[in-house]
Amino acid sequence: MVDLLGGADIRALAESLGVVPTKKLGQNFVTDPNTIRKIVASAKLDPSETVVEIGPGLGSLTLGLLEAVEHVIAVEIDAKMAAAIEQTVAKRAAGRKFSLVTQDAMKVTELPAAPTALVANLPYNISVPVLLHFIERFPTLRHGLVLVQSEVAHRLAAPKGSKIYGGPSAKLAWWADANLAGNVSRSIFWPIPNVDSSLVYFAKRDEPMGSEELRLKTFAIIDAAFSQRRKTLRQALAEFAGSPSNAEALLTRAGLSPQIRGEQLDITDFVKIAKAI
Repeated sequence: MVDLLGGADIRALAESLGVVPTKKLGQNFVTDPNTIRKIVASAKLDPSETVVEIGPGLGSLTLGLLEAVEHVIAVEIDAKMAAAIEQTVAKRAAGRKFSLVTQDAMKVTELPAAPTALVANLPYNISVPVLLHFIERFPTLRHGLVLVQSEVAHRLAAPKGSKIYGGPSAKLAWWADANLAGNVSRSIFWPIPNVDSSLVYFAKRDEPMGSEELRLKTFAIIDAAFSQRRKTLRQALAEFAGSPSNAEALLTRAGLSPQIRGEQLDITDFVKIAKAI
């Protein structure tokens, strides 16, 4: 068993480093070891896996992951906390395989090893972009679990036709099936956030939906469709296609009604439109 961090440990570490959690970086540290173990269990990890964690902060989830898998790679932008997490791991999880990348997660293009899973308490302000970046950049990722703001979690896992279904839902669906995996109490965070948090589990598709060229076309269509979600696709895709009549012709070639709206399409429908260009 790894010696996990509790609330007093987190506060003491932060004080020793002069770290004051900021909203700008979306820093809310998980302080309850039982919650950490529940999060790790929800990730459905095999002991042989290499897990990448984004934004480990002071290392509470990192230690829980090191208890469960063969290798953990942590990506931390804050140099002060990165140095501290190495000391924490050496002290509390000695002998476990741990790698640290001190870099902006949105700019990471290489890791020390090929990750098979992504598990992270993602900063609220960059949760969707960083998740999509890692899934796109590291094809060895097979599955993962992210702790995000509840509103974001529900959006990521939303089915077509839902009021909250949108660009993030459709883009994640290009790569993976996503499901809500539970809620996390505000009280186990320090500082306590003014929003609720939830877990989203995703499992990558065995086969990609198509080529990178097709993905870029599909994502451009998704962006256009949800930039004016109250409009029909004939109108929403008018600028993308060059005119409303061109958009209508494109949708007709794709076998879709020009009067349909973006929230009524799943990822396979958006792919049909991209293929019809």
